[in-house]
Parts: sequence; C-alpha cells; structure tokens
Amino acid sequence: MTLPHPFNGRRAAIATMHGKEGAVSPVLSRWLGLHVERAEGVDTDALGTFTGEIARAGDMVEAARAKALLAIERTGASIGLGSEGAFGPHPVVPFLASGVEAIVLVDAENNHEIVAQRRTRTNYGFVTATPEEDFTPFLGRIGFPAHAVIVRPEACDDLFVVEKGVTDLRVLRAAVAGMSRRSSSGRALVQTDMRAHLNPTRMKTIHFVARALALRAARLCPACGAPGFGLVDVARGLPCAGCGAPTRKLLAELHGCRVCGHQEAKRQRAPSMRADPMWCDLCNP
Repeated sequence: MTLPHPFNGRRAAIATMHGKEGAVSPVLSRWLGLHVERAEGVDTDALGTFTGEIARAGDMVEAARAKALLAIERTGASIGLGSEGAFGPHPVVPFLASGVEAIVLVDAENNHEIVAQRRTRTNYGFVTATPEEDFTPFLGRIGFPAHAVIVRPEACDDLFVVEKGVTDLRVLRAAVAGMSRRSSSGRALVQTDMRAHLNPTRMKTIHFVARALALRAARLCPACGAPGFGLVDVARGLPCAGCGAPTRKLLAELHGCRVCGHQEAKRQRAPSMRADPMWCDLCNP
C-alpha cells in the first residue's frame, strides 16, 4: 500500500501579481496533492522590479523565499510559494541570452524549504532606437506582440520614466518617439517585458521549474521521510590516470535531506575509472 505524500491535501499559497499560479498550481496539485491558491493583495513589486525602479534585496532565491513567506502571512496557509527570475547574457556563451528561474516552497509547519532552480534559454533582449529607425527585426526575434515590451529613455537619471506592457505597434512607435525626446542621447531603449503574464516564454519556463520542484518534493528522505531528498553537493577527487593523485573530476553526487541531514552518495564512479591527467594539479599544474 502506497501512503499519500506528506503534502497531500494541504493548503498552499503563491505570491504573484503576474498570473504564475496558472503555471504552478496544476503541477503541484497533480503530483503532490497540494491545493494552491493565489495570495490576494501581496505587492510582490515591493521586493524588486525588473525595470529597476525598486532594487531587489538579496539574491533571487532570497527574493523568492520572501514572497513565499508573504503568501503564508497573508493567507494563513502552512505552505508558501514564491518565484523569481533573472535574465542576461549566458555566462559561457555571452552572445546568447539566458534566464535563471527559481521557485521556493516554504513549509512553515515543519520549518522546511525546497528550492528548484534552472537556467534556460529566453527571449530576453533589447535594442536602442529613434523614431526614424526600423526596429521591427528585433520585434520579430522576441515574438512581439505576443510578448510585450517596455520602453524608456536610453539615457535618463529617472528610473520611473518607463512605459510597460506595450503590445501594440502604434503605441510602441509613439512611446519610442516620446522616450527619445526625454533621453539625453536622443534614443529610446526597447526591451522585453519579462513579467510572466506578458511573456509566454517565461511562463513556460516557470511551468518547467514547477515540475522540477514537484519532482524534488516527491522524493522522500529514506531516514526521516521529509520531502525534498536530492542533490545537495558533489564529491570530487577521481584518481589521475597518470599519477593516481585526486583530481578535480567528479567522484560522486551527494544526495541529502535538509531536515535531518542524512546523506547518501549517488552516481559513484567505478573504482577502475580514472581521470585524464589534464585535470590533475600535479601532472598539469
């Protein structure tokens, strides 16, 4: 007989102003049995905006955790959910845009949290333009008008001079003209609006990360039964094929529980496996 998941039947709340519950709730309901609702009246923009008027305090996981705690405080649910994203050039391939999305689940009843975080491709991008220039190729690349844009002066000290959620070409051209006049460079900045309800690509990513969160939560600790057993660290030190010394190559994955601290080595390399000497600090200092 299979016992129900510890989250089954419990009430959870997600803090969002941008419709993320549509991407998260069905997944967690189906896989974990959670009843997820949107926390009404939570101003998540107070924790930071993509357009910079309000700076985000801390990193993205801390921001997502703060949203989850606000959802618990606002609704009285015992489980809170928060999501946060960050976008920019890919760290390895700088000419490609990439995004990192995180969802944090806080279980206030058991003083426990589970985090899912993934890096994905995104349509994030921007272009500078004047009213006379043709910037429609950029719009085609980002999927406008299904994906909205924001417009602001390219050079302006006032971060609050910005028009968001633009999905009409005529409105966009008028905004570019107006923002160009307010810019000391005479140019406007047109950028993807990364708020989830106006960016279907990001909303799909949030759904993908919600699935990753559900998979992590579905794995119970073999020692204490808490949800969220999974990768917490790696062990390095695969022996060098040349001299036998430990190298920087992976020896095993360490899976663990953040509640009781139990850990197990997974995906261990075979005892006969050796690393190329190029990874050895002695053979290749």
